[in-house]
Amino acid sequence: MAPRVVLVGPMGAGKTTVAGLLGDAWDLPVRDTDADIEAGTGREISDIFVESGEDHFRDLEAAAVAAALAEHDGVLALGGGAVLRPETRDLLAGLPVVFLRVGLSDAVKRVGLGVGRPLLLGNVRARIKVLLDERTPVYESVAAHTVDTDGRTADEVAAEVRRLLA
Repeated sequence: MAPRVVLVGPMGAGKTTVAGLLGDAWDLPVRDTDADIEAGTGREISDIFVESGEDHFRDLEAAAVAAALAEHDGVLALGGGAVLRPETRDLLAGLPVVFLRVGLSDAVKRVGLGVGRPLLLGNVRARIKVLLDERTPVYESVAAHTVDTDGRTADEVAAEVRRLLA
């Protein structure tokens, strides 16, 4: 069992929205590892970061991704930092992973002030730029396909993902 598609990318790329559209189009269940973590812990991700630290959150995230990859055969959206762990990257090898790429300007517009996003405390634009610069090569390394999302609707992005995986 493996997901039909795994969506990766930074915050603001539209992973959750596009996952929902793909699930509807393919009549498949949708799973989001951030939602899995919140459901499993009964806490919001921002609270986990503040109360338990990023390392603890990343441990929970790695476990959630491993479980989802083993159990889920629908559409899977991973949290923005999920690909940071080598063990997660290893699990993604050979799977239909699509990197939803977003540029700085569009990411900032979509994320807004970053409320509820613990990695964006402080200067939101500067933090997003650092995260994009650091993580883009990692997203590219795990992806079978890359879809640019800048200036496009979620429907347009989902349509391109469907075309690539047809």
